[in-house]
Amino acid sequence: MGQTLSEPVTAKESSYCQNELYRVGSSCMQGWRINMEDSHTHILSLPDDPGTSFFAVYDGHGGATVAQYAGKHLHKFILKRPEYSENIEKALKQAFLDIDYEMLYNESWGEQMAGSTAVVVLIKNNHLYCANAGDSRAVACINGEVETLSMDHKPNNEAETKRINEGGGWVEFNRVNGNLALSRALGDFVFKRNENKKPEEQIVTAYPDVETRTISSEWEFLVLACDGIWDVMSNKEVIDFCRTRIGQGMYPEEICEDLMNHCLAPDCQMGGLGGDNMTVVLVCFLHNKPYSELVARCASPATPQQRNTNGTATPSQASLSPSARCALNLK
Repeated sequence: MGQTLSEPVTAKESSYCQNELYRVGSSCMQGWRINMEDSHTHILSLPDDPGTSFFAVYDGHGGATVAQYAGKHLHKFILKRPEYSENIEKALKQAFLDIDYEMLYNESWGEQMAGSTAVVVLIKNNHLYCANAGDSRAVACINGEVETLSMDHKPNNEAETKRINEGGGWVEFNRVNGNLALSRALGDFVFKRNENKKPEEQIVTAYPDVETRTISSEWEFLVLACDGIWDVMSNKEVIDFCRTRIGQGMYPEEICEDLMNHCLAPDCQMGGLGGDNMTVVLVCFLHNKPYSELVARCASPATPQQRNTNGTATPSQASLSPSARCALNLK
């Protein structure tokens, strides 16, 4: 788990942004850890590709430098790839390797012990691309159901173990060389020194898996978070947690804070569970409608008399909390 404080730092850095397509909230908390090593990004419209959105969580380890660098620059590396205009999936994969190369050679960070996970979601023309390296995770809620967007990269996964062994490493205590608890990451250059292997074949690689989806009107929200959340709660538990609170009229950034509080260990003797840095990004799909419509959609099932002409549940405002009534009056 690493060094811990005698008391957790529960102060949170939260923010939100919104346009006609999304209401996005984010929050991060240091928790029991000595330092805050996470970073995250939410951009509603990329400056170099207006109309394309980008969301990401970076969970640093061994220092914050790699996570912070990725938070500032990875989306730029993606847009610079020549494949971007025709093959976004390939552009994402190559951009992860590009930023790793940049940090290793041009930033001269080869001797640093720092590394970072990276889970990113890029949305363009109603298509969602999720690229992941490490054990941060992205999940979506589609019509109340869980849609998994990324797979954790753990050393004891069969394919990961095979690459680690062939690269000259080993897995011990479910860790790379008995040290690192994840098998793909940006940075961690001490595990990327096999000159006979390509970057994607190293003991630890930055090469991501990429999932693609087509977004429909049934998409309600997606959650990106570091393993400090997923170690404590399952995909379904997180989705249900967020959906219930959206239905109560809470805003995304408030839900992120609530989720971290829920996952925070009451003491530092929980075997690591709830003791990590925590970062959450909650992206709510508005589909060119007010947030109040998503609130109504996610609210508890209403009686038939409370259903509107489209058949969706519309709770009476009298039954909702003050924050929910405020949300229903949003324009």
